[in-house]
Amino acid sequence: MQNIEFPLTLTFKISTFSNDFTVQDASGRTINYVKQKLFKFIEEVNVFSDEVKSEQLYTISANKWLDFSAAYSFTNQTGEQVGSVARKGWASLWKARYEIYDEQRNQDLLIQEDNGWVKVADSLLSEIPLLGMFTGYVFNPSYTVTKPDGDEVAMLTKERSFFGRRFTVHKTGELDSKETERVILSLMMMILLERRRG
Repeated sequence: MQNIEFPLTLTFKISTFSNDFTVQDASGRTINYVKQKLFKFIEEVNVFSDEVKSEQLYTISANKWLDFSAAYSFTNQTGEQVGSVARKGWASLWKARYEIYDEQRNQDLLIQEDNGWVKVADSLLSEIPLLGMFTGYVFNPSYTVTKPDGDEVAMLTKERSFFGRRFTVHKTGELDSKETERVILSLMMMILLERRRG
């Protein structure tokens, strides 16, 4: 993930049988195509360089090394583990909270949902026929990425769209290249998990 121009736009496809989306940078260049096979017992997400899947860059796979309800490790194309993300069990029942770990399994970043009520309202109203089609224009959760000292470094926002298709990632603070890599991969996995929850 070199020379990435923020903000990033993540757009889900709604016409396929897999859970997949494209990632474009500020110039409109596609930098990733993310594909998660549906109905897989052990979750695995593949990150490609483009929509034709010409090069697989990363694999995100279920990981059980932490005592969380969900933990996922990131492996690059050379087989090297470059980090992981874990959903913070009970703390995520109200507002989503994910901890990001480096390749040595040290926690160095945190993702936290800004307002839990937005997700609750979105989940409830999306179940109502016809009305549920418009919740993507009314309820749009946002998530903030911070360092251990509390400094904000990135923000992800669900954009107004039918079926919750579009998300935007803004860089709001200083990140080195490895941190940028872990943040983007973590937000990719988080979106897949949170979008399924409403």
